[in-house]
Amino acid sequence: MTPGNSQEMGDKSAGNCCGGWSGRSDFAKKIMCTLSAVLLVYLILFVGVLMRNNARKYNFIGMADQMERTITVNGLGKVNGKNDIAVTSIGYSNTDKEVAKAQAENKRVMDQVVAELTKLGVADKDMQSDYSIYPDYNYTQDKGQELKGYRVSNTVTVKIRDLAKISDILSLPGKYGATTVSGLNFTIDDPENLKAEARDKAVADAKVKAVKLAASLGARLVEVVAYNEYESGDYPQPIYSAMKEGMGGGGPVGPAPEAVASGSKDVIMNVNVTYKIVTW
Repeated sequence: MTPGNSQEMGDKSAGNCCGGWSGRSDFAKKIMCTLSAVLLVYLILFVGVLMRNNARKYNFIGMADQMERTITVNGLGKVNGKNDIAVTSIGYSNTDKEVAKAQAENKRVMDQVVAELTKLGVADKDMQSDYSIYPDYNYTQDKGQELKGYRVSNTVTVKIRDLAKISDILSLPGKYGATTVSGLNFTIDDPENLKAEARDKAVADAKVKAVKLAASLGARLVEVVAYNEYESGDYPQPIYSAMKEGMGGGGPVGPAPEAVASGSKDVIMNVNVTYKIVTW
């Protein structure tokens, strides 16, 4: 082999390295070869990860996610508290051909009732009025429907804090000519403390039930994952009610009772608690 041939073969070898970079510096050749190798490695890794992910998706086709194991129990808490207020309503309803006259007559009666309530120590915040005016019709077979006049109704709901004054307050309709007194209900003015106590009892009751249920299932409680509550209780019916015939007119309102018993009320809280469980 001649020296010329050796030189030609050397040049070809140099040109073949990294895609024919003959004539350039050795440093540039090394850089380009290194970059090419790194890109090739990244390409191989990318293809491998893509193939693995596709294989994993294929393995889980048709398989459902594992459901969380839970149990749900209910708890009941009840606390009895003494009723400390009474609520009643006193009203007057009248009719007149003229609206203004009906309003004036109604105002005359109810102003006296409200003034007397104030004298008996009932605060403004403990009185709430419900006032309405509407046409009053009379129906006869001969004339059909005809306007009798306009009815004005005014009812004040009273919260009685001094229970010793119940009899005096219930006597006001008969004293001033009001037509209705109804709905004497006893209740607890601020039941929030009793609710909190009843809630604690209900949660404790639910926890006891959950522990027993989990043990019978061969599991143990881990944590609470859901909770809700609602209040239930007794709803006392009116113990005193009197009304004139119809919406007005008729006999007088009957006498008020001399004494009434306030009694007590149960505050009841119900809870539903869902626990996550695991087997031993």
